[in-house]
Amino acid sequence: MAVRSLLEIVVDCRDPATLAGFWGAVFGTPAQVRDPSWAWIESPATRTRIAFQRVPEAKVVKNRVHLDVEVDDIPAERDRLLGLGAVAVGEEVEDELGPFQVMLDPEGNEFCLVR
Repeated sequence: MAVRSLLEIVVDCRDPATLAGFWGAVFGTPAQVRDPSWAWIESPATRTRIAFQRVPEAKVVKNRVHLDVEVDDIPAERDRLLGLGAVAVGEEVEDELGPFQVMLDPEGNEFCLVR
């Protein structure tokens, strides 16, 4: 097999440094900024690099891919991330797989807090 691993997930955005700073705070790791067009985070918690690449257009539709972030306490983590600039979408929901909370990062990218 030629594939060795998943190197990184790349998120298109308007401001890579700011978005990397937000996600770095989410995962407790510093943002790395190469230049105004590219930044990333790496942490043992993510196990994969998450990179942020500048694009000229703003996000206008729902993500085709989103991150599920596992947490122990959804309400506490939701409140912490609201303080970092995230937005909660609706209330916490529970389905057959368990509880989750849909969130938006500062550029409107959807992600979920899951337990």
